[in-house]
Amino acid sequence: MSEVEQRLTAKGIVLPTPTAPVANYVPFVRSGSQVFISGQVSIDANGGIKGIVGEDIDLEAAKAAAFLCGVNLIAQMKAAADGDLGRIKRVIKLGGFVQAGPGFFDIPQVINGCSDLMVEAFGDAGRHARSAVGVYRLPFNFAVEVDAIVEVL
Repeated sequence: MSEVEQRLTAKGIVLPTPTAPVANYVPFVRSGSQVFISGQVSIDANGGIKGIVGEDIDLEAAKAAAFLCGVNLIAQMKAAADGDLGRIKRVIKLGGFVQAGPGFFDIPQVINGCSDLMVEAFGDAGRHARSAVGVYRLPFNFAVEVDAIVEVL
């Protein structure tokens, strides 16, 4: 078990089976040592966290949604690294999207739910560049979606 998986286990995080694409795309593409991971929404075995942030759900629920996106991203990273999270050399960039209501502006704090998980799981290699954007709508009414670029050995 890799050090990353040990950290996740210590925090009680169990990685799900990576979700299959719902349209005409692939879950990730590898180009050289970089892997581009398609957006992962705030879904889990219970259906996930849906709704408009600032209207249907509050900041804390939205951060939890971003955390779920991070868990799903790590599951895709594991698949891209042939089952070995120890092969993830660096989280390069996250792109975060929040389905935000018109009066909600704490977009960066929401995406911290995912960013914090990356640092907890990968240590300094989890520190990344990032964008955090409020959007009108996300697929299937999920509250948050995050994509990633990572470096794999």
